[in-house]
Amino acid sequence: MIEANNSKIDVNVLMQKVQEEVAKRRDFNPIEAAVSSLSTINTASISHAEAQLSVAETFSEVPTKFPDKFNRFPFTILKPLQKLALKVYGFLFKKQRVVNSSLAQALKVSLDLNQRLSQQVVTLQAQLHKLADQVDSIDRQTADTSISMDERFSTVDNHLAATDERFSAVDGRFSTVDGRLTAMDQKLSSTNEYYVRNESYIKDDLTQQKRLITLFLEEARKRLPEPFEQEQLQTFENEGKHLLDAFYVAFEDHFRGSYQDISDRLKVYLPLLEQAKLDTANFPILDIGCGRGEWLELLQQSGYTATGLDINRVMLDRCRSRGLEVVEADVIAYLKSLPSQSLSAITGFHIIEHLPVIELLTLFQEILRVLKSGGLIIMETPNPQNVLVGSNNFYMDPTHLNPLPGPLTKFMLENAGYQAVEIMNLNAYADSFKVSGSEIADRFNDYFYGPQDYAVIGYKP
Repeated sequence: MIEANNSKIDVNVLMQKVQEEVAKRRDFNPIEAAVSSLSTINTASISHAEAQLSVAETFSEVPTKFPDKFNRFPFTILKPLQKLALKVYGFLFKKQRVVNSSLAQALKVSLDLNQRLSQQVVTLQAQLHKLADQVDSIDRQTADTSISMDERFSTVDNHLAATDERFSAVDGRFSTVDGRLTAMDQKLSSTNEYYVRNESYIKDDLTQQKRLITLFLEEARKRLPEPFEQEQLQTFENEGKHLLDAFYVAFEDHFRGSYQDISDRLKVYLPLLEQAKLDTANFPILDIGCGRGEWLELLQQSGYTATGLDINRVMLDRCRSRGLEVVEADVIAYLKSLPSQSLSAITGFHIIEHLPVIELLTLFQEILRVLKSGGLIIMETPNPQNVLVGSNNFYMDPTHLNPLPGPLTKFMLENAGYQAVEIMNLNAYADSFKVSGSEIADRFNDYFYGPQDYAVIGYKP
């Protein structure tokens, strides 16, 4: 009906536009819609759409009269029928008018929304332009700042490089100074140790000299103006044997090794005592030539009862200062004073090489007598099978008499009556001294860098 009355309005076109608008709103993207609207919506198209809607609203109303051309003759004759025709027309197309009116209203609302969207898009576009200008300004500032910061960083990096070079130079100087201080510290430590040893030696030597002088004056006061008797001369001679006590202690401190080093080496013998199951509470251990007391203290810490024997008074004083039980006496004389089978073990470390053969054989016999059945003897001595020991190191001690090869010492014990006699090789040179490469090298290592000491071990039947 609308088509019949107004050829300018195409309902199908309007419906298609409504459907397209609905589809657009369903997949609405603000930025894309804004850009699209800017390119399609303008003032002229909006005015044209408003005119079309006005026409559509006019023709959607119920007509109250026929057009003016029907008011002329002969149509005036049918005027009563015109009113009836209008009523019939209004009744027949009532629903169509409602549809047309709804479509017109929908398009009007759509047009209004488009106008608002267009205004918002224009506003957004202005804001976007403003933001773009700000971004450009920021980009320019950032670029300028980046160049400036790069220059500054380059300058700082150059300063840091120069500072690092200075620190490297200073560090090198500090390293040099530290090396010199380390060398000076080592020299001071060595000097201090040297003076401590000398002080100890001088102090011990002066003590012995004072004792000898006092004894001499006392004996001289008793006998003067009469001559000395033989007994008094023997006393002087015995005291003369102690003239080297302080010297020998200083010698031991310098060449034998520190107290802790010797104590660590002697721990190798503790398992032998455990295996022998010694009853030291009733049958104590005697250590002849106890020296500084390393072995005695180790025995004490391990729960054994032991006594040390020595003739060096300085050594004995050191042992007593550690709370160790020691006796000053000649070894042969002391053993002869003990009852038979009174000791569970007798030890001696670097003692037998100081004795003549006759005294050594007598020593082994007396030890066998005072040991209880199953008692243990341990004697350690330098190993002359090591060429360096047998040709040089052995003679470093001026009180040594003769080196004793292991087979010889073992034979002496077996000949004296000991059983299960064995030799334990000890204290080989570190591997860093040894050479490698052939069987000859291995033999060379055995003879030159092999065990420096050995112990002969035996049991009383």
